[in-house]
Amino acid sequence: MRHTAAYLCIAALLLLCGCGAEISLRRGDQSYALGEYQDAAAKYKKAYAGISSKEKELRGSTAFKLGECYRHINYVPRALAAYQNAVRYKYQDSVVYRHLADMQRYSGKLKDAEKNYKIALDHDPDDILAQNGLESCRLIQDWKDNPTRYTVKKDNIMNGRYADWSPVYASPDYDQIVFTSCRNECAGDDVNPITGMKSCDFFVIRKDEKGKWQKPERIEGGPNTEFEDGSCSFSPDFSTMYYTYCSSDPQIPRPATIYESGRSNASWGAGHAYSSASDTIYNYAHPAASPDGKWLYFVSDMDGGYGGLDIWRVPVGGRLIGAENLGPDINTPGNEMFPTFRRNGELYFSSNGHPGMGGLDIFRAVSTSDSTWTITNMGSPVNSSSDDFGMTFEGDLTRGFFSSNRNDGRGRDHIWSFELPETVHNITGWVYEKDGYELPDALVYLIGNDGTNMKLNVREDGSFTQRITPGVSYLLLGTAKGFMNYKQEMTADSTDQDREYVLQFPLSSISKPVMIDNIFFDFGRATLSPESAQSLNELVQLLKDNAGVTIEIGAHCDYKGDDDYNKRLSQQRAESVVEYLIGQGIDKKRLTARGYGESAPKSVSKKVAEQYDFLEEGTVLTEEFILTLPEPQQDICNQLNRRTEFRVIRTTYGLFGGN
Repeated sequence: MRHTAAYLCIAALLLLCGCGAEISLRRGDQSYALGEYQDAAAKYKKAYAGISSKEKELRGSTAFKLGECYRHINYVPRALAAYQNAVRYKYQDSVVYRHLADMQRYSGKLKDAEKNYKIALDHDPDDILAQNGLESCRLIQDWKDNPTRYTVKKDNIMNGRYADWSPVYASPDYDQIVFTSCRNECAGDDVNPITGMKSCDFFVIRKDEKGKWQKPERIEGGPNTEFEDGSCSFSPDFSTMYYTYCSSDPQIPRPATIYESGRSNASWGAGHAYSSASDTIYNYAHPAASPDGKWLYFVSDMDGGYGGLDIWRVPVGGRLIGAENLGPDINTPGNEMFPTFRRNGELYFSSNGHPGMGGLDIFRAVSTSDSTWTITNMGSPVNSSSDDFGMTFEGDLTRGFFSSNRNDGRGRDHIWSFELPETVHNITGWVYEKDGYELPDALVYLIGNDGTNMKLNVREDGSFTQRITPGVSYLLLGTAKGFMNYKQEMTADSTDQDREYVLQFPLSSISKPVMIDNIFFDFGRATLSPESAQSLNELVQLLKDNAGVTIEIGAHCDYKGDDDYNKRLSQQRAESVVEYLIGQGIDKKRLTARGYGESAPKSVSKKVAEQYDFLEEGTVLTEEFILTLPEPQQDICNQLNRRTEFRVIRTTYGLFGGN
């Protein structure tokens, strides 16, 4: 009898537990239908604990519902565990594998995520979100290994204990920021069953006269109510605030809608609905005014989109119903949210549908036509494995604030600052005499296709440094009295990395012969070798850049061989050079060929004397001098004598209409 009584007690307890689980499950479904995910999660958790492990199907479906609640409130660790339980109990809908893979990806478990994305695609090969999730796993490591130059850090002033997000500059001087917060100072008294925190309100933070941010203050009256008020933007003149408003009803879901408020002096008026909608079953949220003030962009799940939440736009003042969808470049079967604009017209938004690092990633969109966009993931460290959204820029500067729930175990959002350190591109140049030394009296003219027109002085060592703009093409002209001009052209890379460009400006003297380096002839002949082309082409360009100059090409031999033979060979070689220059477009009237044979031995310059310690500056390399030297040194001197030079004859060719 005692055993029978015990069995009956146990059976009664199991029955009571089963009934309790059923009640919790039903109540959880009711809360979930209202979008009250925090409350629904607590009820599903209680129901799950009361369901026998033998009821695999019910445990699997309850675990999935619990995972959905945690996913909606960004509680990734618990969502991950719930989806794992749903898979363990063989939940039937294959979407569980994609959601599980998403949570594993957000948690950095990329191999596990890849495995489950592939399972999801085995069930549904057309699942675009699973395809993009799998692609994300392949891209994440590259984003981490190659971060952008942005620096990010959690803001110390705007953030409180609870959630803070969507900061927006609120004045033309960029000395005020309005953001959304769920902190204790919010107007409502109750905890919101959707988020588990107080309903959010707007707070403002201002700079003092020294430019230091002060403590945040709740905006009194105006757009703030006891319900959800948040995610705002401003008209270009900062006189109108557009924002998201969500009222509450314990019986039916209340979708988000867009409100607006006008500013009178320093105070905001009470908010009112932006546009009456004949159908209130859709959500309208996250408004953003375009920089030209002509369009209002917003987020909605209305019919005609690509799935989830899409970004739409209407002319300012136009009705939200009948809005224009931004199209498939931006919108996906996932959620595209939190549109914001930079003053230059770039659109920034967040998405969990495009390949990304985590939940919501921030993307930059640049319009290429009325219907097409170029989309760029902002990469690490702006994006993370968590949700990143709500980017706002300080005017034309590449710095500002955004929102992220990274490093928060409960998935609460916080405000982070970002800044792209200024990219520095410099030209460092050196102006010197060809075959000689620096020219400290030189000038360099710098002209860019962006309108740059500068005259640069060089330092004592002949160098100069000038900062330039990435992506701009420049022409630089090195000049000095008594020397031919030397031109350089370049385009600065559009890279966002610091760069230094080093340019050389070897100026050729007008008053003395100038060596033409690396001119080679076949032995005993006047035929130019192919290796001579580079130096000769440089001379061609020099003559084109100095159109008023006429020159003599002088060819020289050493003392070996017959004098007449050397004279004749050197003349032929000088003529070969002239013929080459004419063939490259130089007017033959500007050119004279002269063969010197061995009659004009080289005079040693200071630079040559420094190169060869057995020679002194001013020494003339005559046959008599060379024969006094050891044979290896004789070979060097003979090589120096075998040379091709040019000498400027005049600088006024064509200047007065004649030649």
